[in-house]
Amino acid sequence: MKNLSDQQIRIHGRGGQGVVAMAEMLATAFFIDGYQVQAFPNFGVERSGAPIQSFVRISAQEILTREHVYKPDLLLILDFSLIGRDDSFSGIKNSTTIVINSNLTSVEIFQKIKVVAKLPDGFKSSNIIVIDATKIALNIFGKNIVNTVILGVLTKIPGLLKLTSAQQAIIEKFSDKGEDIVKKNILAINQAV
Repeated sequence: MKNLSDQQIRIHGRGGQGVVAMAEMLATAFFIDGYQVQAFPNFGVERSGAPIQSFVRISAQEILTREHVYKPDLLLILDFSLIGRDDSFSGIKNSTTIVINSNLTSVEIFQKIKVVAKLPDGFKSSNIIVIDATKIALNIFGKNIVNTVILGVLTKIPGLLKLTSAQQAIIEKFSDKGEDIVKKNILAINQAV
């Protein structure tokens, strides 16, 4: 990952997986760490299960742009079935890190992505981080809500996100839903670390 003073994150998922909440939690966590942040979703009158996107920007300076994230530094794919969509990988760079919810290996996913998208020169399977977030979410929540599991994975990327900031963001996001929900989401982060 490049310097956090200018990071763009694009999140792909399906309605009901917590895509919008993920963007909000990421923005909160980075704000706790002292960054300027921006988070917003992109969806219409979508139904549960429909593909949606959210965007997050991080900067040490004021963020003036309000456009979608077209060239992500970090791409998060919460639902493996979205790798077949041509817009899922649009604008990735050879330095983009992809975190994907899957039970396949990064090499297997790299091969599948090459079939559906033109990858930039120099993009390698080592740019892909894989976690079976669905398995963890089903064990903890009984539902395929993987956002906090993916949030936990991001704390393992050196220099990106502090575990304590991610945990605080969860507390702020879910405190009105009760202590049990907060504990389960903290557990989801910790299972991914």
